[in-house]
Amino acid sequence: MIATRPVHPAARRTSRGAALLTAMLTVTLVATFAATALWQQWRLVEVETAERARAQAAWILLGALDWSRVVLREDARSGGPDHLAEPWAVPLQEAKLSSFLAAEGNVSQVDDASTETSNAFLSGEIIDLQSRMNLRNLLQRNETVELAFSRLFERLGLPASSLQQIVVGLRMAQAAGANPDSTAPLMPRTLAQLGWLGVAPEIIARLEPHVTMLPTPTPVNLNTASAEVIWASVKDLDWARANQFIQAREASPVRTVADALQRLGMPSDTKQDLLAFSSSFFEIRGRLRLGETVVSERSLVHRNGMNVVTLWRERGHWTSQNLPLPESSPARTSRL
Repeated sequence: MIATRPVHPAARRTSRGAALLTAMLTVTLVATFAATALWQQWRLVEVETAERARAQAAWILLGALDWSRVVLREDARSGGPDHLAEPWAVPLQEAKLSSFLAAEGNVSQVDDASTETSNAFLSGEIIDLQSRMNLRNLLQRNETVELAFSRLFERLGLPASSLQQIVVGLRMAQAAGANPDSTAPLMPRTLAQLGWLGVAPEIIARLEPHVTMLPTPTPVNLNTASAEVIWASVKDLDWARANQFIQAREASPVRTVADALQRLGMPSDTKQDLLAFSSSFFEIRGRLRLGETVVSERSLVHRNGMNVVTLWRERGHWTSQNLPLPESSPARTSRL
């Protein structure tokens, strides 16, 4: 018979401790894997939700753009000058999308909390871009145009060197357009892209309410332009008369350039090719707030008779903590 050696109690306790530690490590490892799997699943759900919200916002804003084009088309059907007392000249304040779309016959449908867009809010505006001076006009090498921009820069307190920088940059970009090997900057499509020409951001921000960049040369609409733009566009006009004109047109918009010059107290032989009383280019801005997501879009449209064509669209995607679209002057905003 072989005698067995008794196990020391300390060794027994060490063995039990090792087994307990192994079990605890195993449970920790399994819990870590489970937590990782759950996090990945949650992340996939969040990504899918965000993508769905983005797609919904894109379709809603596309619908808002189409509606705005219909508004502009109907305005063209009625004819007459474009002025700030027309239906398109009313900004759409933020409103719940469900009530905005469901309203029919002055009766609003009760909100359905189960719908995915029950917390969607839409706002927007249309801006008459011919209420601003068009930088594209500078490419015509017209002394009257250059004088008008000089007056505007003077009124805004901006250095003449900045205007010269813009003029030189635009003409270089125009000359280089047909030369693929040129190192000159591209022709800006929007005002923000003047940065390509080396224009400082603070100069661009100061110009934004009064200047635009359109595909073709355009006159200024005297029914929608600011006092600064009118003062700069009409040679020898004094600042007091420009402000008086702004107040007078609210009661009665001008219907001819000759009528406008008479109200401004200017001679009838004043150069009129930079002045108009209707517009063809508009910027449509839409903003959709869906939960914590804010999607904003702006589009440039060209109205030619009854035809309203979208020339380009730009979209921004922010959380609700970010800033919305830049604010526009109330005198030049309009309904979405």
